[in-house]
Amino acid sequence: MTSKEHNQPVGGHRKHSSLTRPITGNFGRNEWAILGAPCINIKLLASDIIAVLSPKYKCAYADASHNDEVILPPGRLASGAILEYTDQLNNHQFNYNTNLTPIHFKQQFSDADLVLVNGNHQLAKNQVVIIYNNKMASLQKRIDDLTNVELILLADNVDDVFDFIKKAIPNWQQLPTYRLDETDKIIAFFEAKMQAAKPILNGLVLAGGQSLRMGVDKGAINWYGKEQRYYMADMLQDYCDDVFISCRSEQKQDVDAGYNTLPDTFTGLGPYGAILSAFREKPDSAWLVVACDMPLLDGATFDHLLKNRNTSSIATAYQNAFDGFPEPLITIWEPKSYPVMLAFLAQGYSCPRKVLINSDITLLKPLDADTLTNVNTPEDFEIIKRQIHQKIASA
Repeated sequence: MTSKEHNQPVGGHRKHSSLTRPITGNFGRNEWAILGAPCINIKLLASDIIAVLSPKYKCAYADASHNDEVILPPGRLASGAILEYTDQLNNHQFNYNTNLTPIHFKQQFSDADLVLVNGNHQLAKNQVVIIYNNKMASLQKRIDDLTNVELILLADNVDDVFDFIKKAIPNWQQLPTYRLDETDKIIAFFEAKMQAAKPILNGLVLAGGQSLRMGVDKGAINWYGKEQRYYMADMLQDYCDDVFISCRSEQKQDVDAGYNTLPDTFTGLGPYGAILSAFREKPDSAWLVVACDMPLLDGATFDHLLKNRNTSSIATAYQNAFDGFPEPLITIWEPKSYPVMLAFLAQGYSCPRKVLINSDITLLKPLDADTLTNVNTPEDFEIIKRQIHQKIASA
């Protein structure tokens, strides 16, 4: 077969799989290029915004070198190294001597909630335009970069927006417009944008296990008048936009048609594959992942988890009272956890608890440790069944 034939669809076959791509810009999901003023003004404004927002959100800044002199690369890069790492006293420094592609930038900034960019040198999907008289010519050269202006700032001694800006941005009068020194209003603008960007939360009931130790399908056990996978899915409806039952592909036909299913596409990886399959389907959503073998979970446990959800962490999880480790199977996994989990998988790890232990997460103490109890064996089943019957009787 010739190379040309390799590139042609055969029997309707497509060359590449259809994947849902995350909605990102050049650096991250929430990015703004600030342009139209001297670089020092842009840096100072970015510093003011980051100083206020950084306690709640992970912030990042992208710029370019402003040194016009021709100098050698730093350190061992001058000798031909492709990467140099320095453990500084108060930060970590990586110097690269390789070409960086858009994929590299997104990988490096994937943990950032907010990315501010010096728009005089770099592009971003959203823009903040500063009207600064001495930079009129420079801004006019970048008029094609103004693809989604969301904020206009007027510098000192400026009372109106440039005519060419009005022409390039037909809705300019509907955009918020502040003075450059109205820092509080500018920060409030970004706070509102970040609150609006909070990822929606979907629910995922893990019901694809083979239940080898139990001997029967744990998702089909009837604890409260219906199969546990349905009982748990119904409970998650109060907290999530959409709820899905995770299952193996051969189980899909056995799930009631009234419930959404999400078959594993990362097969043979247990819960890890189920979580990755969910992100593969909806990479911009957060996922409240719950195992179907925790029959003591209640509304108070979910309320506490949702109340303390931290979208800046990769996940919000409960601490297991018995070993102190995070409990990954009643956890809110944020979209930023997707590339982290893929990176762990590439290193040969497929344990969601290991990801939580070695990542920046928000770890909560459970209101009642017993609610996190797993039922894995017939002996566990009998113990929990008696507890549930006693609870129902006392109620």
